[in-house]
Amino acid sequence: MFRLFFIALGGALGTLVRYLISGLDYKFSGGIFPVSTFVVNLSGSLIIGFLWGISDRIVVSPNVRLFVFMGILGGYTTFSTFTLESFNLLRDGEYGIAAANILLSAIFGIGFVFIGFFASKFLINMFD
Repeated sequence: MFRLFFIALGGALGTLVRYLISGLDYKFSGGIFPVSTFVVNLSGSLIIGFLWGISDRIVVSPNVRLFVFMGILGGYTTFSTFTLESFNLLRDGEYGIAAANILLSAIFGIGFVFIGFFASKFLINMFD
């Protein structure tokens, strides 16, 4: 029962942070490119890679892992919003922007996981 509580609490926190970032779309791109989803998904990729790298070294309880990985980061990042925004861009004939969103999100997302993972390993080795 506590596991569900930790996941739900983390999900609520991650969702609130994502909501606070959601205003970036209109501020920086006039609503043309889904900036906030892009920023959230890339920063989430960086964070999950970094934390995964650290988790090899630091013992973390299963409840904390659920709280952070499934809860906070699951609520913070959003694949469904990414796919809906890509669908809407394609539906509206914005093929170039849709392709850029899809390719940049996938390529940079995977890249940011690697960067986060290796950054954590670098920092761990610095303090060993």
